[in-house]
Amino acid sequence: MNLGYVVNGIILGIVQGISEWLPISSKTQIMITSIYALHLSFNQAYALGLFLEAGTVLAALIYFRREVWGILKALALRGSRYDYMMLKYVLIITILTGLVGVPLYLTIADSIKGIGIGLPMVLLGLILISDSILITFSRLRYMPRKNLENLRIWEVAVIGVIQGIAALPGVSRSGVTVSAMLLLGLNPEDSFKLSFISMIPAAIGASMVPILLTRHLFNTLVTDINTYTMVTAIVIAALISIALIDALLRFARGRHIALLTALLGALAILSGVVSMITGFG
Repeated sequence: MNLGYVVNGIILGIVQGISEWLPISSKTQIMITSIYALHLSFNQAYALGLFLEAGTVLAALIYFRREVWGILKALALRGSRYDYMMLKYVLIITILTGLVGVPLYLTIADSIKGIGIGLPMVLLGLILISDSILITFSRLRYMPRKNLENLRIWEVAVIGVIQGIAALPGVSRSGVTVSAMLLLGLNPEDSFKLSFISMIPAAIGASMVPILLTRHLFNTLVTDINTYTMVTAIVIAALISIALIDALLRFARGRHIALLTALLGALAILSGVVSMITGFG
């Protein structure tokens, strides 16, 4: 086994394990890292960004184990009223996420081929900056009016559609879903909770979509970066997430996260502009 494969996997795993819990779009950070470090094409990097979400599912299952166990009890018809409510919310959000997100992924994965990285990187940066503006706006406009029990079905459906839109490169899933819930008047604690619980089935689905629906693209990905790299990345992402999830979620709730998101967007734009000028990539 080539040591370089393991090193690449460790780097990708650290990026995934940290960025998943911050509203900076983990798939985008994986895309940027793999484009520059592993020389992947844009659509290969996009598929990898979705696939590696499998590495953070385990941490989410552990961190939200009480809620997950309650949802499983509701599936077995043994849950509490709260458990049945959460099951209903997660089912609605997951179905709508798939209906919106899968077509978006297929459209982008099949249409962006042989394109240089300059313009896509600039677009990723602009979307990240838009994420930071949305995060700031939602927190400034936040007016706490309700908790989870007060959510209406159409509001849950909106959350599902927005999470599906987050399949787009550059869009932070947690950033847009939490911001949407805050704007709907949901309190911050419940917003973060529902966002990351809903992430679990979405991340499982996202990691399977490249394998099931763009097999040709996934096969080129395996050939170009090696299975060892991908397995190592998933393991490292899980370990990093388990160790740091609590601290990262606290930071995500802080006032500096929008600035970090904007800074990463600016760096992406800068790298894209440099790429277009120099022809690199």
